[in-house]
Amino acid sequence: MKCKQAHPCGPNAPSPWVVRFAPLIRAEGAVLDVAAGAGRHSRLFLELGHPVTAIDRDTSMLAPASGFEIIKADLEGLDPWPLPGRHFAAIVVTNYLFRLLWPHLLDSLDETGILIYETFSEGHERLSATRPRNPDHLLRSGELLEVVRGKLSVIAFEQGIVQRDKGPAVVQRLCAARGPGPHVVNPPGD
Repeated sequence: MKCKQAHPCGPNAPSPWVVRFAPLIRAEGAVLDVAAGAGRHSRLFLELGHPVTAIDRDTSMLAPASGFEIIKADLEGLDPWPLPGRHFAAIVVTNYLFRLLWPHLLDSLDETGILIYETFSEGHERLSATRPRNPDHLLRSGELLEVVRGKLSVIAFEQGIVQRDKGPAVVQRLCAARGPGPHVVNPPGD
């Protein structure tokens, strides 16, 4: 990805996959940033004019802003899903995997919602010295496709080796939408 002034390069930069499909989200539609971390994707969507809800068990790196809801929750704990009945125009998940959340995520997309997901996949533990290495935290081959099969329309899917700041990684990436489509494959700005 070439560095753009609005989207810096480095570990705090938004994922190029997320940036690529951000234009598919309807104007001013609410975005849920799951396991938001330092908020690199939350900031991106706030800059694009979306109200954002960021959820993570550690919210200390998230700075309050107008249109920005921060929810502290342990998504893997015994707590129930903290957003029952809420729906979003988009849900973004990167570098995070907790399979028990998938039904909640899919149910939380609104009638035209977009799911943008990117995380580590099998093979990463052999190729990279970086985490995750635990198979419970690595997607199986084609697993994201199976999660959305019959529920969402796949716009784009990738699986394989990518180069990152910390070296190579094995990832799966998915962009999928609620509704039959057809959907734009190469959004404006791509």
